[in-house]
Amino acid sequence: MAVYTKEELNKLSTDALILIIMNQQEQLESMNQKLDWLMEQIRVANNDRYGHKSEKLNEFAHQMSLFELYPTFNEAEVTADSSVEEPEVEEVVIRRKKQKGKRQEDFKNLHEEFYNHPVSGDELNTFFGEGNWRRFKDDHYDRLRYQPATWVVERHTVEVYVGTGGEHQDEFLRGVHDPGLLRGSFLSESLEAAIMNGKFVNALPFYRIEQELKRNDINISRQTMANWTIACAEKYLAPLYEALKQELLKYHVNQADETPVQVLNLQGEEDTSRTKSYMWVHRSGEFYKDKPIVLYEFQHGRAHEYPLAFYKDFKGILMTDGLQQYHILDRKLENLTSANCWAHARRDYSDAIKAMDKSNPEAVKKSIAWKALVKIGAIYHLEEELKDRNPETRRRHRQASIKPLVDDYFKWIKELKAEFEVLPKGKTSEGINYSINQEKYLRVFLDNGEVPIDNSAAERAIRPFTIGRKNWLFFNTERGAEAGAGIYSIVETAKANHLNPFWYFTYLLTVLPELRRKYGSIDSTPVAELDKLLPWSKELPDNCHSMRR
Repeated sequence: MAVYTKEELNKLSTDALILIIMNQQEQLESMNQKLDWLMEQIRVANNDRYGHKSEKLNEFAHQMSLFELYPTFNEAEVTADSSVEEPEVEEVVIRRKKQKGKRQEDFKNLHEEFYNHPVSGDELNTFFGEGNWRRFKDDHYDRLRYQPATWVVERHTVEVYVGTGGEHQDEFLRGVHDPGLLRGSFLSESLEAAIMNGKFVNALPFYRIEQELKRNDINISRQTMANWTIACAEKYLAPLYEALKQELLKYHVNQADETPVQVLNLQGEEDTSRTKSYMWVHRSGEFYKDKPIVLYEFQHGRAHEYPLAFYKDFKGILMTDGLQQYHILDRKLENLTSANCWAHARRDYSDAIKAMDKSNPEAVKKSIAWKALVKIGAIYHLEEELKDRNPETRRRHRQASIKPLVDDYFKWIKELKAEFEVLPKGKTSEGINYSINQEKYLRVFLDNGEVPIDNSAAERAIRPFTIGRKNWLFFNTERGAEAGAGIYSIVETAKANHLNPFWYFTYLLTVLPELRRKYGSIDSTPVAELDKLLPWSKELPDNCHSMRR
């Protein structure tokens, strides 16, 4: 921007002065837009760190705006006739009774001990006088006692005999015994299950588990626990992971997401501080309730080649966010259709609202972002009512009631974009551009009742990993990351099928070694045998099932 002195301005013509002022106005407008954008970024960042994470409008504002934008939602007021007398109605007050027996239901599968608190005859005669009393209804109460974990050292003795003559002279015969999970190790099934449960279910780093063991006079280093866990995952759990993967790819709808993870020692990488690896999550469609599957997969990056390898034999619809890598799959795999997430379409508008000045709520409600949220909220409002319907019914209702709202939304944002040659830089324009660019993929759910409206189920499935990552921060090796992906897969699939992960791991680590000894390797085990171990198998022992569903 040129700077003029007073004398130089006095020498300029009127036309030159007008041109300078107009240029300065354009520059000032551009600077104000950049300042607004920067302030929006700061408010969004502050809200992400300190603020409320919800993307929904508050119920009152949502309903008011919904009625204004969509009169069909306000049919009662439109058709009301004040001249018609209202019949008298008897007021009925319904008081909900407190549910009885809930505590007994909660405690029914727990071990019970009974204690009696009697009153002696001498106490009764002293208090009431001899014979002036009778037995009344007893009082009953329950207490829940916590008993810390107990440790038992199993000392096994294996009888050994040696031949002294005959055909087996100098040969040894030993008593039948369990050789254990790992040769030469004192690791038991329950101990490894407890370690896996601590790290992969309760998000405890190995060093915290190590400290807790020391408080119980058990000395097991974190390095030993890590070695045990990786070895058991590779030796026993990997074939189960592959069986789950084959089951997952049979579903017509899958969902996927990814999140970064740091691995300190990557093969072929000298400086891993600048290398970003990823943990991918693949899960069955949200509406498949009978046999839900959640699989994690460690990969070196985020390129399309990784999901392409995973889904090369998949035939169906893949629900994801708007990442371009997934859309490449749509073009490269003939049998795969990509669908996009409406929660991501809503997110930029939500961020724009959070970044606005809340001192003027009317201005907020007049904003494009607010109106966009209301329109998308109307779509979600109708979709919520269909979540328990069967796929065909859901598809018909979507076509009849939700599709017109989707058509209206895209018509509206396209008109907005046509109205402004260049939309102001910010979250609102990002939301508009995202929806327009992803329209083809955002419409997929309308034509198939098995496809969810968004990818929230995949985001929820990856959240336990991200929570754990905050505690243990990184994987040390690539082997550890791959083993962790396998164990997380079994944990989250077990939880989705209402299993208790600790008891499920204990059972798997008991049965899988037996299958390995019987068939030479778990890979050689008949599929029917592995099917008995899958999380939805009816042959799992009762203690694998969670007490609460």
